[in-house]
Amino acid sequence: MPDRMRGVKSDSPEQESADDALKRIVDGFQHFRREVFPEQQALFKKLANSQRPRAMFITCADSRIVPELITQSSPGDLFVTRNVGNVVPPYGQMNGGVSSAIEYAVMALDVQHIIVCGHSDCGAMKAVLDPAGLQRMPTVKAWLRHCEVARSLVEQNCSCTAGEALGVLTEENVVAQLDHLRTHPSVAARLASGQLFIHGWIYNIGTSEIRAYDAEKGEFRMIGDGPLPMATPRARYQAS
Repeated sequence: MPDRMRGVKSDSPEQESADDALKRIVDGFQHFRREVFPEQQALFKKLANSQRPRAMFITCADSRIVPELITQSSPGDLFVTRNVGNVVPPYGQMNGGVSSAIEYAVMALDVQHIIVCGHSDCGAMKAVLDPAGLQRMPTVKAWLRHCEVARSLVEQNCSCTAGEALGVLTEENVVAQLDHLRTHPSVAARLASGQLFIHGWIYNIGTSEIRAYDAEKGEFRMIGDGPLPMATPRARYQAS
């Protein structure tokens, strides 16, 4: 991970003109090409014609979530898929970009881990709680129907306050997307044979803490507090 990625500083986008914002991006590329790339040229040469990522990381498109920074991963380590609400559509309902990426990661890249990562202060989850704000965004509204099961669970089972509902929904949404993930044939087959492991995480933007879903206990626990919580079901077959 380049040093400049550690402790990234950024001015508020509201303070920049459109030209200034683009200039910062282009300047960043120029810095990468002049300063960062030469230092890691051997790595990029190795990656030029192949990839072998350690894990697939499915997370929100939110600009504050940078998987490589959070996990201190290098290029080639993570196969990242991002979308509004860190959604995994159930298999067969919408075999689009997310479903294709999952199938490719499992079948072509042989990833051993898939992480579904939600986060604090998620705008998508706020919209699920208050869908009236989505009237001018019909595509987003349709996409977030994949979070309806989580909203329904919270409404019917949680006696939490309005302030607490966002956090509970964020957790339930990660669990729901893990359930959707298991409907994908490529995932289900490798889970059953113990060749794939799935994980549900919640990243706190303000504190850097990550809580992981413990499927056995049915709760999220802090990473670093005892054994790593696992969301993977028990394998049922011997891998061939």
